[in-house]
Amino acid sequence: MSSRQEADVEAGSPAFGNSVELALALKAGGFGTWNLALENLQLACSATCKQNFGRDPARPFTYADLLACIHPDDRERMARAVQASIAEGGDYDIEYRIITATGEVRWVAVRGQPLLGPEGQVTRMAGVSQDITERKRQELRRLALADLSERIRDVSDPAQLAFIASEILARTLEVSRAGYGWIDPVAETIVIERDWNHPGVDSLAGVLRFRDYGHYIEDLKLGQTVVVADAYFDPRTAGSADSLKAISAQAFINMPVHEEGGLVALLYLNHAQARAWPEADIAFVREVAARTRTAEARRRAEINLRALTESLEQQVNARTQALMATEEALRQAQKMEAVGQLTGGVAHDFNNLLTVIRSSVDLLARPGLSEERRRRYVEAISSTVARASKLTSQLLAFARRQALQPEIFDVGASVTAISDMLATLVGSRVTIDMQIPSRRCLIHADHSQFDTALVNMAANARDAMSGQGTLTVALKPVKSIPALGAEALRPGPFVAVTLTDTGSGIEPADLERIFEPFFTTKPFGHGTGLGLSQVFGFARQSGGDVQVHSQVGQGTSMTLYLPQAHDAQACTGPEDAEPQGVEGNGMSVLVVEDNPEVGVFAAESLQELGYQAVWVISAEAALRTLESDWARFGVVFADVVMPGGSGLELADEIRQRYPELPVVVTSGYSHILEQHGSCGYPLMQKPYSVEQLSRVLHDTVSLHRMRFGG
Repeated sequence: MSSRQEADVEAGSPAFGNSVELALALKAGGFGTWNLALENLQLACSATCKQNFGRDPARPFTYADLLACIHPDDRERMARAVQASIAEGGDYDIEYRIITATGEVRWVAVRGQPLLGPEGQVTRMAGVSQDITERKRQELRRLALADLSERIRDVSDPAQLAFIASEILARTLEVSRAGYGWIDPVAETIVIERDWNHPGVDSLAGVLRFRDYGHYIEDLKLGQTVVVADAYFDPRTAGSADSLKAISAQAFINMPVHEEGGLVALLYLNHAQARAWPEADIAFVREVAARTRTAEARRRAEINLRALTESLEQQVNARTQALMATEEALRQAQKMEAVGQLTGGVAHDFNNLLTVIRSSVDLLARPGLSEERRRRYVEAISSTVARASKLTSQLLAFARRQALQPEIFDVGASVTAISDMLATLVGSRVTIDMQIPSRRCLIHADHSQFDTALVNMAANARDAMSGQGTLTVALKPVKSIPALGAEALRPGPFVAVTLTDTGSGIEPADLERIFEPFFTTKPFGHGTGLGLSQVFGFARQSGGDVQVHSQVGQGTSMTLYLPQAHDAQACTGPEDAEPQGVEGNGMSVLVVEDNPEVGVFAAESLQELGYQAVWVISAEAALRTLESDWARFGVVFADVVMPGGSGLELADEIRQRYPELPVVVTSGYSHILEQHGSCGYPLMQKPYSVEQLSRVLHDTVSLHRMRFGG
């Protein structure tokens, strides 16, 4: 077979020869053959080739006809490919779009070779064509869906999501317009915020009435997609075809969006000329609509969730503030209960002091008074005023309202300082035996709350003795809190403050309830039952405990255990300045915090103060880190409440594995701390300042080194 026959053969065409098998093979593959004479640009095409270009096989198809049906945007690229093949003698291989007589855009693949004449020059080209529209459309749809997913991934505005989907649909399907609008099914209107339009096509942004453009709104309400290939020939739009043509919508797809059974939105595609809508195109529009709707619903849900979260945060903050106010009111009520206990004794003491002053003034007014007696009366007034001033200052300091503020102070000095007030509280018929060691005993607790607890314990002892007997106040350091009932022994060190009375004792049935708020065995009007609940709460919040031993008819001993501190430099008094932060000097701190923001803040803050901070998010991660090299850390700083294991459990594990490594725990609120305290570990209440954290870490490490000889 000649080269011309190889190029042009097809059954039924005289120019193609008689190779039936080749013709059938070409037809089965959708290949149409063509032959172009370059001298006069005369084109010979098989029937299949004409069909590939959207032409009637029975009608002539010239080279000019071929050029005319090529998409305007692809003509120059096609011409360059032909010229390159002729000039270089290489294969002609190109894919481009065509526009059929019905206005449909299709894709063809054209392949060929230049053929040489007798003198060795290129005289013609021959090859095959194939309709690749479906393959190309599938490829474009796949790329378009990938592009859609990529572009809407980080978009938060639902309106922008709809516009992106419209643009991708319009460009992929090469339509005049695409958009998304909100439907009012009662008014039968659509509100369009924004749409994508081909150059030269006007936007439809605004409000449109469906009835102005046909009678298909009922189909949309039923959830049916309205597909119109030519408005002039569709019975629903024939009467309004001119109006549709005027807005570049002679052909269109309207795809409804329903929610909870009602029509709420519409995705639409418009084309300025009549156009067939293959089922594959409709399926593609449906897929884009579904993905867009899913993304839009997710974004709206995120917006609603964000608003709900903000609302919940506001509610939580409000309730937290209310709870803090309630707790503060309870603390103040407990303190005022103790102040009430002091009232009678203070009034008695003040009356005695005023009597001395009044008598001395009267005596000074008598004539003929000797200088020695006058000086004695003046000194009596002066000393009495000093005693009164001391009593009022103690009472004011005791009753002051302030937030909990743990500090290191000498508990023995504190007990001695309020001994006069305790004597006033219990009355003159109760003997107070103070057993305070000369050696300083430092504790880390709230000073004001400690004074309140001491007064409440003393008042309870006074009432148990009916105002007469002996109250022993003893103070000593201990290594642990003894086991009692269900409570196991707790290693310390601690400072034990014990008040022992010679009163009536406590009934066994009442012993388990004495620390409950508002529980009291006193007659109505003689107590609120808040005093001992304050003692219990203070002890547990401070990382200590309170124990009671009592025998009916013989008296009661109540012991307050508080964590002991050893750094004398950290000891503060009421007049001391607030502790300042100390430099880390390269000390390595393992920060264990499940909240990323708090963890990063703590680590970076410590690094600013000269520490080497390593942050992990769980107790499990902390133990893995310590297993590799625990000795490089000077201290562990762990949150109490964490998923998978609490900070106290982690601290116990570290104490067992690495006893020389100190642990400081922190919490904003924890039922564990409320029930069991901090188990002897130094506690930082959230929120804390960097200076406070640095000071506590420094004090804890110093104490630990003293214990282990570091």
